[in-house]
Amino acid sequence: MPVAESPLTITVGDVQVSGVYARPENPFSTLVVAHGAGAGMEHPFLQGFTHALNDDGVATLRFNFPYREAGRKFPDRPPVAIAAWRAAMDAARAAASNGEPVWAAGKSFGGRMASMAVADGMRATGLVYLGYPLHPPGKPEKLRDEHLYGLELPMLFLQGTRDTFATAELLEGVVARIGQAAILEWCEGGDHSFAVAGKKRSAEDVGASLASTVAAFMRANG
Repeated sequence: MPVAESPLTITVGDVQVSGVYARPENPFSTLVVAHGAGAGMEHPFLQGFTHALNDDGVATLRFNFPYREAGRKFPDRPPVAIAAWRAAMDAARAAASNGEPVWAAGKSFGGRMASMAVADGMRATGLVYLGYPLHPPGKPEKLRDEHLYGLELPMLFLQGTRDTFATAELLEGVVARIGQAAILEWCEGGDHSFAVAGKKRSAEDVGASLASTVAAFMRANG
């Protein structure tokens, strides 16, 4: 039976954003999940991902960034996105009745903003990147990696081998330079949305397929 989801309202500065919280019985950890630049928290990929995590004993909180809540297309600047991350993590900790570890995860933009928030001092047990946007497609010289090297918490990079936002050799080099705290798991044939050519799956199923790897990493590093 699916774990029930509860709507949340999260205050970010002088605005409010929506969130959805789900808590299975006796979760071993909580994962806060942010959306990518082009879709909100209700995208089927994120729904499938969090539902599967709930089935594996992880409480989840999905939330919208302010720009998405307001119906704008252009993502928030880092200071606003970081403030949203801090508020979402505070909401998750308030809901974690048994004080379990609270992790941060995000699809593309959401994951990058999570890492910037941690670099800015936000507390998190660990970070999970669902397709880290290391550079714009076709522009490998424009790396978004400088803030990653000072982070010492556990980090899991899940990346498709056909992801145009992260040249394989460059991402492997970044993860190696971060050190033992970071692990890179390749999804063979996956693009930036983890879709595999010739393999018909719904976005919900694609998201769900990543949950077991994430839950195992959280268990091993919580």
